[in-house]
Amino acid sequence: MKHKHRKQERDLDYSHYLHPRWWPTWLGLGMMWLLAHLPLRWQWGLGKLIGEMAWRCIPKRRHITEVNIRLCFPELSEPEQKRLVRKSFHANGIGMMEIGLAWFRDPGVLMDITTVHGLEHHEQALARGKGILLIGGHYSTLDMGGCLATQLMEADVMQRDHNNPLMNAVMTRARQRHYGVVLDSKDLRGLLKRLKMNRTVWYATDQDYGRKGIVFAPFFNIPTGSITATSRIAERSGCAVMPFSHFRRENSLGYDVYFHPALDDFPTGDDLEDATRVNQTIEQEIRRHPDQYLWMHRRFKTRPNQDDPDFYGKYGKTGGSQKKHTHHD
Repeated sequence: MKHKHRKQERDLDYSHYLHPRWWPTWLGLGMMWLLAHLPLRWQWGLGKLIGEMAWRCIPKRRHITEVNIRLCFPELSEPEQKRLVRKSFHANGIGMMEIGLAWFRDPGVLMDITTVHGLEHHEQALARGKGILLIGGHYSTLDMGGCLATQLMEADVMQRDHNNPLMNAVMTRARQRHYGVVLDSKDLRGLLKRLKMNRTVWYATDQDYGRKGIVFAPFFNIPTGSITATSRIAERSGCAVMPFSHFRRENSLGYDVYFHPALDDFPTGDDLEDATRVNQTIEQEIRRHPDQYLWMHRRFKTRPNQDDPDFYGKYGKTGGSQKKHTHHD
């Protein structure tokens, strides 16, 4: 008799992680906690150093980033592309430092150096009473941006759980401080329930989830596997679909958070048109600060035809993957 595999429930009770096998994770978390209490300027400096070390020492991710930058910014010269690759590692290194700040500190102390743009668009969309699907990209300020936004409005979030149960417990409990509900990335029923309650749910759509439930919509002029779930959710719930982005400032300590007007006439009934609009909104925001995007991900892994050449060479051999997609936060 076959039994369906059931996803293991989250165990958020820290007392269950006292065994010595969890000590290395606790040590790493303790280091994150200590670094999170450094002055912000020091954190940014240390994060840039971490990014520089990653750029030098992780050739796989450097290669993937180089390929993505070359594909998406063909107008840049080769030296300019190389500089952008390196800056991207620096920005994502700072993002790693900001995770600790978002998890272990009160982001409210940063509101004096944060400017929120377009919050009125969120208020207008919420007044419709159908909930808001807040669509964003995997910017290097991923955790920080959400924490700063929730200082001014209420929201839920979808996350892909961490493979390490202790790390997942810390991450989930930290996010529960800022969000109303932390939904599992596959919990479509829970998502629709929250939207029905006129909640705002943060939902990232911009990664490669394999061939299931996608269309190939242009992203930086490249046919890119793009999920159709956004259209299905909006169709079933009647929610507003609102682009959302967040970046750190380049020339001074501080952050900018952007709420954009909800997409008009969405969904249209044409999955390709809808996915194209979503991709365009994310691309437009990436172009504000191209270095502050997660270019280390194989965004173009799944090609329109399974026999198309792989962009990533030896680092992209799973390009025809049929794996079930999940939504990352």
